[in-house]
Amino acid sequence: MKLPIAILIFALAALPAAAAEKLSLGAISNYLNGIATAQSEFTQINDDGTISTGTVYIKRPGKMRFEYNPPDQTLVVAGNQAVAIFDKKSNVPNETYPLHRTPLSIILAPRVDLSRARMVTGHGFDGTATQVTAQDPDNPEYGNITMSFTGAPVELRQWTVNDANGGQTTVILGELKLGGSLPNRLFNTGGSSSGSDR
Repeated sequence: MKLPIAILIFALAALPAAAAEKLSLGAISNYLNGIATAQSEFTQINDDGTISTGTVYIKRPGKMRFEYNPPDQTLVVAGNQAVAIFDKKSNVPNETYPLHRTPLSIILAPRVDLSRARMVTGHGFDGTATQVTAQDPDNPEYGNITMSFTGAPVELRQWTVNDANGGQTTVILGELKLGGSLPNRLFNTGGSSSGSDR
């Protein structure tokens, strides 16, 4: 089944006009490893071209939560080594996938090391942002993720997930706010604790 998860893709929002240069894989790995908790509003471009918005919460390692704004009633939670998709409008059971089988696991790994052999398949710079395409080097069939970063200081701006079934989702971040306390109950894949109950 296609993974509609906000295993998504970023489109750059409000990029700085100052001169920039290509970021190294080491600098990007260090930046991702330095994220303990973060949250941001996001805009998601779905595989069918529709647009969704919401708030994403990140708690590394291994946890992410996408809360979608109305009228969308979907909730996507990564935690406990799984990704769960809850749809309040549907009577079907929640969809659950192993986290390690999704490209999202690259960002949420306990230690990100983009220098690993066969992990990075693309590393470019468009004059404003650095793009890195990465995959699980041992299981490239799980799909890949293309991340966009600006520098000075390094900041994640968006990502695009190409999943194992050929689907593509892009997530464009607003201002990524680092730090703060995020309780583990937000990332419970067996339930859907309200984001307002933090």
